[in-house]
Amino acid sequence: MLVDIKVPVLAESVAEATLMTWQKRTGDSVKRGDNLIDIETDKVTLEVSALNDGVISEILKEDGEIVQSDEVIARIDTEATAETAAPENPEAAPEQQSLPEMDTKAEEIAEQDLPKLSPAVRNLLEEHQLDAGEIIAKSDRITKEDVLRHIEGKAPIQATAPSEDKAAEPAPPASAPEPSPAPAKTESNKNLTESVAVPVLTSSTGNRPEEKVPMTRLRKRAAERLLNAQHENAILTTFNEVNMQPVMDIRSKYKDEFEKTHGIKLGFMSFFTRAAVEALKKFPVINASVDGDNILYHGYFDIGIAVSSPRGLVVPIVRNADMLPLAEIEAQIRSYGEKARDGKLTIDDLTGGTFTITNGGVFGSLLSTPIINPPQSAILGMHAINQRPMAENGEVVIRPMMYLALSYDHRIIDGREAVQFLVSIKQQLEDPSRLLLQL
Repeated sequence: MLVDIKVPVLAESVAEATLMTWQKRTGDSVKRGDNLIDIETDKVTLEVSALNDGVISEILKEDGEIVQSDEVIARIDTEATAETAAPENPEAAPEQQSLPEMDTKAEEIAEQDLPKLSPAVRNLLEEHQLDAGEIIAKSDRITKEDVLRHIEGKAPIQATAPSEDKAAEPAPPASAPEPSPAPAKTESNKNLTESVAVPVLTSSTGNRPEEKVPMTRLRKRAAERLLNAQHENAILTTFNEVNMQPVMDIRSKYKDEFEKTHGIKLGFMSFFTRAAVEALKKFPVINASVDGDNILYHGYFDIGIAVSSPRGLVVPIVRNADMLPLAEIEAQIRSYGEKARDGKLTIDDLTGGTFTITNGGVFGSLLSTPIINPPQSAILGMHAINQRPMAENGEVVIRPMMYLALSYDHRIIDGREAVQFLVSIKQQLEDPSRLLLQL
């Protein structure tokens, strides 16, 4: 019986998606639950798994193609086996039958010992003359990223400068670049983790190589939203600074007991999330959004936490943050970070949000002007903690200081409210007892 493999039902706001790399090919046997292919939407990457045991009888949509919700992309024959689905080549069959029995058995054993490999992985192994047994996989299946990581650790990937035997060949004209079948070979592309099989256009003049790589769907969508945010909102940014010593003292004193009790490390984000919630309660317009000619006030606090992932920036939501203890906030943020890294975030994880916090400090940012995440009206930017000389009670002391930035939509938020909002966060972090007393 033939079973259709369909694109999962996409969110109402997502019109289409892009197929990434097929993990199975026509004729491959599959088991129920096997991941067949990942599908990239504007927000998340979705897995398409086999619903039945069987053999891939037909692939209707290839890598990189655009698909719609519930569209059929492949079919599984539940009654076939890998042997019956072998390529129908009348000339090859007798040759295979004439192989010595012991050689055939040896090949079967070797095939069983090796992990299942996708065509992209096989091509990389052959190209770099690697043994699959040398590759350390993060999961039970060797992926293209595992091979690239192994290659990078073993020897630097060569740039696309022409080799000596090709130096005499004229470089292709820039107006008609040739597609490169292996974009992972170039230095400028080795850090890409997107596995969409898309053409890469390259051109080279002497020792000045260039490479053109299409944006992923997620990055294109993020670019559109950020550009629209700047065009459609009156964005203004105000700044303040906070002495992080009190929070650092609490973490230092209780971090071991906190981790032992709750099974999670105590970080800074939970403090900032709670401080932001208390400040939002005082200034509800910062938790609001513009709805046409109206201001929509939200009676709940769903805090978006900006997370950097291999595919780009994503903002999962900590819902009802005002009702969560610090341990639960930390647990959710950690879970979102792991899911973002593994491409496991769902549409529900990213939908909604009334206010966002972004932490550029983890990358060393000293100061920035973050862009709001529509339809939200404000975003809080955290930055690096640096030891700086500060004046206290007429004396110069060294304190761990952090700059805070609040970008807001000046159409509905006045400067007075924005500044007081930041001051409220500063007061709570410099005197954490206010968080407990909700002052």
